[in-house]
Amino acid sequence: MTDMGGDQIEEAVASCAALLRAAAGRDWDGVRAGRLEWSCRRTAEHIASDLIAYAGQLAGRAGTAYVPFDITVDEGTGDAGVVDVIETTGALLAAAVRTTPREVRAFHPYPFRSANREGFAAMGVAEVLLHTHDIAEGLGLPYEPPAELCARVLTTIFPHVRPESDAPWSTLLWATGRGDLPGREPLTEWRWNNNLVIDAERLTLEGVTPAAAADLRAGGPGGFEWIEGGPFEGTRGASGMVVSAYEKGEHRPEWGMFVLVRREDGLAVGAIGFHGVPDEEERAEVGYDLAENARGQGYATEALLALAEYALSRDDVKLLLAAIDRENASSQRVVARAGFTRVSEDVEKLARELHGLEESLRLYAREA
Repeated sequence: MTDMGGDQIEEAVASCAALLRAAAGRDWDGVRAGRLEWSCRRTAEHIASDLIAYAGQLAGRAGTAYVPFDITVDEGTGDAGVVDVIETTGALLAAAVRTTPREVRAFHPYPFRSANREGFAAMGVAEVLLHTHDIAEGLGLPYEPPAELCARVLTTIFPHVRPESDAPWSTLLWATGRGDLPGREPLTEWRWNNNLVIDAERLTLEGVTPAAAADLRAGGPGGFEWIEGGPFEGTRGASGMVVSAYEKGEHRPEWGMFVLVRREDGLAVGAIGFHGVPDEEERAEVGYDLAENARGQGYATEALLALAEYALSRDDVKLLLAAIDRENASSQRVVARAGFTRVSEDVEKLARELHGLEESLRLYAREA
């Protein structure tokens, strides 16, 4: 897997420029761009504005708001000149993405108030593809971008949308209220979804996208630089759960998997996460593992404390559960330090009967 990055931005911009240059002699001002209220000309200028805005967010390391600037196209600029501006601002975003460290995050409001370089790259690509579609629709021109590019946008910033493996472009259009898919209700409201990051003292818990999870499951690094010996087998197994949930349309990023990244050197040392969304009784199960070289330093406890505080501060979960092997004394100490206590034998027996809890496992819980 390659990260969503500068190459993908350039590919999207190239597909946009090819269509728009061929249509430069058409009436862009007098025609609405598809379902938008904007003209085709205004929409093309908006593409450039988005690209430079995202580049500015990354380059300026904006933390709490958008950098307060915009661009304007010189009066008298023809449509071909607007395409030049799109290509230039696309090159600037590609450069910003390529030169921004992986761990840097900058402000974006949806949905968790920040995005990393891959998120900004995916949003930039989405803006280009979708608004090129809008312009093409307004001008009555055919347009279909590369399928792999659409699939990468979906797996990066639409993790909550069930994919159609043979129709990623149609899925992206449906997910943004621009098209129909058999068996799915049309959308009138939508947002893309950048990954969640939870801060801890020595670690950041970085939400894993379906794209990263697929790479981890296949034996890759998932876009992270790992400590020697990582990731451990439990991380790869949990990645498979993320991919499976995504393919079923059941994945919810805030209840997914997080890689533990050490602040001091940016190395990933393990993973933690949930086994799914909370059940009807507002219970969620957590699990975690560490690379062997990262054990014995309190990272698991720190990560579990941070994850528990995040989850139990929400309105939709009241109880966290952790099933620990009865022979794993070190993990039992981790959950105890994180405020979990052993459940009663009756509750454990019921969980064994209802949910297939294995005899080798002990059940621990922490309440809100």
